[in-house]
Amino acid sequence: MENPFKKILHNEEVPEILREKVINDIALIKLSLDVADLFLVKCPSTLGEFIVDNNKNNYHPK
Repeated sequence: MENPFKKILHNEEVPEILREKVINDIALIKLSLDVADLFLVKCPSTLGEFIVDNNKNNYHPK
């Protein structure tokens, strides 16, 4: 596959189609990172906090 960035000259504008593709790819990567952060970091952390808080509230020494 031919590299489209090699076709760009220094004094020319970037083709709009190429610009949109790069922006869409970056947006997709950012969305993927946000979803991964939500489900792999924040969700387990929140559930762990609920479990720890619940155990502290239900602990009644004899």
